[in-house]
Amino acid sequence: MLDTAMSELTFARVWAPLIYLYGIGGLFFLGGMLLSTRSKSLDRSTKDGKMWFRILLFGYGWYLFIHTSLTLAALYLK
Repeated sequence: MLDTAMSELTFARVWAPLIYLYGIGGLFFLGGMLLSTRSKSLDRSTKDGKMWFRILLFGYGWYLFIHTSLTLAALYLK
């Protein structure tokens, strides 16, 4: 039964959704970051603006790291 389940774990079922989520979603995220910096909603010349810019980028990277780590753990830890 485990062999059958493992054989169904193809690239398209495991990695393609993650790449799509963080690739296409990342483009929208970066577009939003550019839009907010150019409109001065997120003013990177102030101390608070720099802090929030870093927090938002760190948050995106953190979720990418956690999601990838848990996917790898689900695939390779028995």
